[in-house]
Amino acid sequence: MKIQDILSETRTISFEFFPPREASGIPAVLGKIESLKSYSPSFISVTYGAGGSTRQFTEELTIKSKTDYDMEVMAHLTCVGHTVKELDEVLERLESSSIENVIALRGDPPRDQPNFLATEGGFEHASDLIKYISEHYSFGIGAACYPEGHPEAVSLDYDLRYAKLKVDNGAKFLVTQLFYDNDDFFRFVDRARDIGIEVPIVPGVLPVLSSKQIRRFARLCGARIPADLEAQLVKYENDDEGARAMGVEYATYQVQALWDAGVSGIHFYVLNRSYSVSNILDNLQLDRHTS
Repeated sequence: MKIQDILSETRTISFEFFPPREASGIPAVLGKIESLKSYSPSFISVTYGAGGSTRQFTEELTIKSKTDYDMEVMAHLTCVGHTVKELDEVLERLESSSIENVIALRGDPPRDQPNFLATEGGFEHASDLIKYISEHYSFGIGAACYPEGHPEAVSLDYDLRYAKLKVDNGAKFLVTQLFYDNDDFFRFVDRARDIGIEVPIVPGVLPVLSSKQIRRFARLCGARIPADLEAQLVKYENDDEGARAMGVEYATYQVQALWDAGVSGIHFYVLNRSYSVSNILDNLQLDRHTS
């Protein structure tokens, strides 16, 4: 089922995993996926590694989740390292495996490449990839958006116009980058609606696992850490177990406030660790029926 159709019928809970670096790690990731199946996710997704590395494992995990666990999946697809011909090959394999949804991204460059460089014979922008998929395939297409602006964007307004271009080119729903102040999300949604973005905007939530980890992610993503959360990160600077428990509590309140405000769904960045997300969902017992 296409995710835009799921979103039209219910409020969604979804999980994002990342692939292992080696094939030997695939069973462990599948185990994490299976451990969260009891929470009846509306869909799951599996990322690409940086620079498009581990893409074969991404594809394998995506297809196995669909065929072996009967879960709706959203395949990640990036411009990085792909020619159009290679993209067609991936899309055709996904299509033949009954995968109905993709999230089309530019992707991050390899670690040894400071700036993104388009692959010769490929696409430079996510909007180009979205347009191509929309014109040549029947997938449900998702796209990324950034409540606090993409780190490379020249301005928030420019970044928002680019999100609109993704929708105009065929994206049927948007999933946000992580954020820790809900007001940033609500302001983004208001501004998006003002310029004519009408598709569902699903907030992405990453629970704190450690002070060091969350500062690194926030820096990479351009996400602001609110003062109250920063105080907690300082408190648990050298206590990862305490930081994880605090992260569950913080995300529980964050998700509850988002849910109470009527968001279309919640997309959890699981990081292949089920403890935090399972505890958050146990705390909340969310009613997923639309009114």
